[in-house]
Amino acid sequence: MAAHHACLPEPVVPAPDAALDPGDPVGPVVPTWPDTARIGHTRQRYDRTHDLRERGLSMRAIARRLELNYKTVRRYLRAESVDTLLAGGVRASVLDSFKPYLHQRLADGERNATALHVEIAERGYTGGYSTLARYLRPLRRVDAAALAALSPHPGPPAVRQVAGWITGLPGHLDPADAVLLQAIRARCPELDAAVRHVAGFARMIKDLSGVKDTLTGWMGAVDADLPALRSFTAGLRRDLDAVVAGLTLEYNSGAVEGTVNRIKQLKTAMYGRAKPDLLRQLILLA
Repeated sequence: MAAHHACLPEPVVPAPDAALDPGDPVGPVVPTWPDTARIGHTRQRYDRTHDLRERGLSMRAIARRLELNYKTVRRYLRAESVDTLLAGGVRASVLDSFKPYLHQRLADGERNATALHVEIAERGYTGGYSTLARYLRPLRRVDAAALAALSPHPGPPAVRQVAGWITGLPGHLDPADAVLLQAIRARCPELDAAVRHVAGFARMIKDLSGVKDTLTGWMGAVDADLPALRSFTAGLRRDLDAVVAGLTLEYNSGAVEGTVNRIKQLKTAMYGRAKPDLLRQLILLA
């Protein structure tokens, strides 16, 4: 998703009276990252890590040379581009879907953050009061006319949000989100392939239909269409027999996991201070 974040915004729609050359196609908006010191530092660090890697240095040697954490170096080297790193840092705000309502209420004259917090909580807001207060603080000084001019339309969906749409149950997807996902698939063949292949793997899990021939055929198609998932298919091949068993047999570790969860719950009820002899009695009695 991060590698194809440019597909998320809606395409530019020219104004009816815009003078455009018929031969000039109108493409999607490609977001550009602000030229801040942090962004520039990220680009510079990305270039240096890849340059040292091309010279033959190991990841640990690069980490020592640049005085970086090993995991940071690994993340930089695994990224397909610096834009992938930057897009991966984009987060959707829990307030995004409530901002139009807040703008309208501020334009109506309501300035009490506590009252607004109660109102949006009744409409499904799950964030904290401090998040709302930080957002409202600069807007309280804006007059009603300026607030009314704020765009009520949210920006493009975040990378993680669309990834959640792809990996979630289709029946649980909001109709409006389903329309957005369909439009994104139409703009990006790679993401369309991702949706199809993720759905195919989900069917093998749900129907226990992941026999060896079906699974290997799926992995071959993924390798051809989605280079970003080749590390996933490589992991499946390393333990293929176990994966096939998990995708075809009705047995699972649910009972074991349930027992472990029950033991943890009993221990938590004792504030983590129960000794093994007391835990043993609680488990047997339960």
